[in-house]
Amino acid sequence: MAKRILCSPRQIVGLKFRKTSFDILNDLLVNFNKANKYELNNLGKGSGSFKQKKPIEYIFLITQELGLDPLVGYHAVELLQRFMAKHLLDLLAVPPEGATAVEPTSYEDVIFDQLKDKFSLIIFACVQLANKQFLYSHMIDINAAVRFLHSIGVSASKQTVLEFELMVFKGLEFNLTVLNPLTYVEILLEVLGHNEPSVPIEHLYQLCRHVLQFITLQRTAIYDSLLRITTQCANPSREQREKFVTVTEDCMLLGVGVIAVATFIFHFKKWKQVVGELSHITAISRRSITDFARVALMHIVGTSSSEV
Repeated sequence: MAKRILCSPRQIVGLKFRKTSFDILNDLLVNFNKANKYELNNLGKGSGSFKQKKPIEYIFLITQELGLDPLVGYHAVELLQRFMAKHLLDLLAVPPEGATAVEPTSYEDVIFDQLKDKFSLIIFACVQLANKQFLYSHMIDINAAVRFLHSIGVSASKQTVLEFELMVFKGLEFNLTVLNPLTYVEILLEVLGHNEPSVPIEHLYQLCRHVLQFITLQRTAIYDSLLRITTQCANPSREQREKFVTVTEDCMLLGVGVIAVATFIFHFKKWKQVVGELSHITAISRRSITDFARVALMHIVGTSSSEV
């Protein structure tokens, strides 16, 4: 092979494997790496707080029921996290009407009670906005949106649905461009296939989608296990957990970890080769990739053993 691609990318939808030129792939990889590093260097308070199993399950079920691309679901998760982190801070900064400044706990409870009633519509708005980000995706018009919400027990008028969508859009400062872990998996697979043509990336991709979904839904347990392995501490301190957020929010690490797990399951003979190439592509150490894969596999097979 005349050229090998190093480093990282930029978001493009509808990526087809083995169809992208070297120059485009290289630009994608570099831009993705820059975007990932920028996000990790600018993590806000509460990063990852809304990536819990229940809301993610809710988002995935909505996208499945509406026949949307899985990419939409992952994008919606990121939009929800970004919106809610900012929205909560804005709400807590201004006590609700009737609350006193000397009773912060009481008005916090009021705010959370109000959010509980609105949360389903906020999540749906994130799905709608994520879906509109990808022009090739199946569009859900307002009538279909209202019918779907009614079918799952959420009563809302057309105007209410549109108002929530606009509220979330404004809360995101009209910026729907966020990091998306599935897109990272796709671009890393494309680069891997370019550098190592013998790797069956088309088959790996189907398994990668299942692995990514599992890791996303079991995110808390998996990253908690990874934290304990990294710190070699059964009960990591608060400071250690706070520093570890840069690991939990690292889309590049998640991407290589997903591919490593899928390769271990599908084509074990290629595993060391793939891990080495992923390390070469991203500059993430083999040890970090291996640790991530080991922990994810441990949870997939449901064992406490550290041997993989």
